[in-house]
Amino acid sequence: MESLIGLLVGFPLLGAAVLLCGGAKLDRSGHWLGVLFSGASFVTGVVLFAGMLGRPTDERALHQHLFSWVPVESFQADVAFQLDQLAMTFVLLITGVGTLIHIYSVGYMEHDVGRRRFFGYLNLFLAAMLLLVLADNYLLLYVGWEGVGLASYLLIGFWQFKPSAAVAAKKAFLVNRVGDAGLAIAIFLMFTTFGTFTFAPVLENATDAGEGMLTAIGLMLLLAACGKSAQVPLQSWLGDAMEGPTPVSALIHAATMVTAGVYLITRSGAIFNGAPDAQTAVVVVGAVTLIFGAIVGCAKDDIKKALAGSTMSQIGYMVLAAGLGPIGYAFAIMHLVTHGFFKAGLFLGAGSVMHGMNDEVDMRKYGGLRKYMPVTFVTFGLGYLAIIGFPGLSGFFSKDQIIEAAFAKGGTQGLILGAVTLIGAAITAYYMTRVMLMTFFGEERWRGQENEPHPHESPKVMTVPMIVLAFGSVFAGGLFKAGESFVHWLEPVTQFEHGHSPFSAAVVTGMTVVALLIGVAGAWLQYGRRPVPSVAPRGSLLTRAARRDLLQDDFNHVALVKPGEYLTRGLVYADNKVVDGAVNGTAAAFGGLSGRTRRVQNGFVRSYAVSMFGGAAVLVAATLLMRAV
Repeated sequence: MESLIGLLVGFPLLGAAVLLCGGAKLDRSGHWLGVLFSGASFVTGVVLFAGMLGRPTDERALHQHLFSWVPVESFQADVAFQLDQLAMTFVLLITGVGTLIHIYSVGYMEHDVGRRRFFGYLNLFLAAMLLLVLADNYLLLYVGWEGVGLASYLLIGFWQFKPSAAVAAKKAFLVNRVGDAGLAIAIFLMFTTFGTFTFAPVLENATDAGEGMLTAIGLMLLLAACGKSAQVPLQSWLGDAMEGPTPVSALIHAATMVTAGVYLITRSGAIFNGAPDAQTAVVVVGAVTLIFGAIVGCAKDDIKKALAGSTMSQIGYMVLAAGLGPIGYAFAIMHLVTHGFFKAGLFLGAGSVMHGMNDEVDMRKYGGLRKYMPVTFVTFGLGYLAIIGFPGLSGFFSKDQIIEAAFAKGGTQGLILGAVTLIGAAITAYYMTRVMLMTFFGEERWRGQENEPHPHESPKVMTVPMIVLAFGSVFAGGLFKAGESFVHWLEPVTQFEHGHSPFSAAVVTGMTVVALLIGVAGAWLQYGRRPVPSVAPRGSLLTRAARRDLLQDDFNHVALVKPGEYLTRGLVYADNKVVDGAVNGTAAAFGGLSGRTRRVQNGFVRSYAVSMFGGAAVLVAATLLMRAV
């Protein structure tokens, strides 16, 4: 079985190579090749999963060593894979949801001249993410980490003819470089502390390192997670990333890029368990981002950007849960998987709406679309119910567990975190109900527009993946919750511990449902009972700030960009005036001296005679002076 692990990465990597190097002759069939390679990776994952279930719990982890990458004395870097329960969970999510997005993209990108290249990039994205989660050491993980960054840059900026897409791709790339620096520093610290960067020895010996060193490593890992998972303060790239084709948004938000940070924290649990300060920092980042993203999602009229704010918030839930330690790791991953189903479905549903509305993204120009897009309406609606935590659906089970774990933190901190998660649940219900009402209900505000659209349902190649994801949105959470099956599945990796909440599970569920109803009622009163204006009203100060992403770009411009510009100008001035000035001044001095010295050698005998006479006179005078003394 171990020999199959490399195929998980190999299939999509081969697909990327074939599609990107195959040339125009693959333009007519390349998209199906992309689907084939992605599907082959998924089938391989299912076979490995079935084999893993047939083993005893303590023997399920599989390893495959491919070759020694950098064998230099004590510095041993191998290309080796580790497939345990945590990695397998991500493999099935990445390849399963990724393949559905590939199939959807066949219809969505049907008329795009760069479709073959697009599918090559999708395959590359899957290969990089699979390498990230299958690596058995942090250095190889870093290769996959950078590969994900490259693939996201290529896909976000796929439509390079749009300046906004090119700028968004560069922004995502640069912001993530900050987080990547954190991961690189963490790897350096690991090697100097443990003499290796392989998971097993690092995590097993974490308790032998000092708390200060573990805190430093943990904070650097958190910085890396903030970049990839769009958490405060490195969240500014996520909204702009919506400039890429909608399937890219679904892939980034549901199965690949933004989940990488949650994986990194959970995989490094032993480090955070030994560094309470770093663990607290993780909780704070998750809690702040949870509310931050939810507020941003409330103010967006662009359907994709509203969902982007939602992703930021939901990943905040996961990061908060991961920061709770052993009582929260499993729930963070559980919510990550259920989120993968309903968020992929929501983004693909948004793409279906755009497909039927001439690529319009402004929800104020939608309305009443449920009659024209019944499949999209039902599948999007089920994703909506799942994300707001409607009882019985996937999001209800996974988010409810995080809220309960937050209260189980204990003391004042537990009460604050529990309150934050409940407030986040209420805001989530508000902004997602707003999206549903503005898109599928109310007046048909698209009538009478210039280039009036003709709403219609998407083709089956797009709707079938949406239907499959809707089933996951409905049933996955219940299956995971039954008998605590998901918690037990991850227990060998996450070392699950039961928390002790001051409230019973029934009370927490009741509070969650009340928060949900408050959010839904607020959105209904504002958007269900009143006409939706075609132009957004000016709104409150908070609303205006939320439309500008709570001034995150403004803050970055003032705190980072302008000081960077001044620093650059100062360095250029110093280089021109000080460094170049010293070099050029020295050269000029010697040049002037040379010019003046050269005048002595002028070729005239009389000048030489005068020089000789002068020299002799000086010598005579000096001799007489010395005798006199």
